[in-house]
Amino acid sequence: MTNWKVLLLLYSELRVRLPSPRRRFHHLATGRDMADAVESFAGFPQLVRELTDGNVTIAPVIENAERALRSLTRRGTDEWWPSPDDTRRELDRRARAGTYDSIFVFWPQHDFVAQTSVKCQAWGLGMGASAWSNGATYAAVANAPTSAWRGEVPGEVWLHEWLHGVCHHFSQRGVVMPERDADGAELHGYARSPERGWTDYYRDLMNGNVLENGKRVGINLAAWSDANGSARVA
Repeated sequence: MTNWKVLLLLYSELRVRLPSPRRRFHHLATGRDMADAVESFAGFPQLVRELTDGNVTIAPVIENAERALRSLTRRGTDEWWPSPDDTRRELDRRARAGTYDSIFVFWPQHDFVAQTSVKCQAWGLGMGASAWSNGATYAAVANAPTSAWRGEVPGEVWLHEWLHGVCHHFSQRGVVMPERDADGAELHGYARSPERGWTDYYRDLMNGNVLENGKRVGINLAAWSDANGSARVA
């Protein structure tokens, strides 16, 4: 069994000035925003255990950042996200190298009352482990309307972004991943279920059972076992 140590950092306030276009954003996550995110995140460990038949367990820790998020990093021409540079203070205090396998950041991208939003590529963004993120996979998930959270299998958005980092981790170790890894469901013939979301695909991805070019690829049991209870990057 592989035990994956995960930290969720909750930022309830965003206070930034972005240069393009020159504009200030001050967003406060509401109690509903925070509750939706935490409730969904609570489903993530159960989902991982279910989809791997108990071979992978998530050991989650949730902490409040206790300060405003005061910078964002540019992606592309005019898109922004909270990269490890922006969360560095919390990473170095609470998630030093070797502490966690994966780090999640929740941030208030939207102010639904004032109807202002920071432009970002997607609801969530995930990346592989590197020294930049203190050796852990790293993902950011923004606040969203309650209907968006309810439209997912509990924990699904966190699972999806986590899988981007996890697939990168194992591909770097020679495990063959399907094309587009966590985004490859439709490409490989899967359809979204109203009840199960994309979890049929994620199950096959997490069990090395995605059919591609006549071969079964993904994270098989041997790969999970080789993690030896720790995916942290030195």
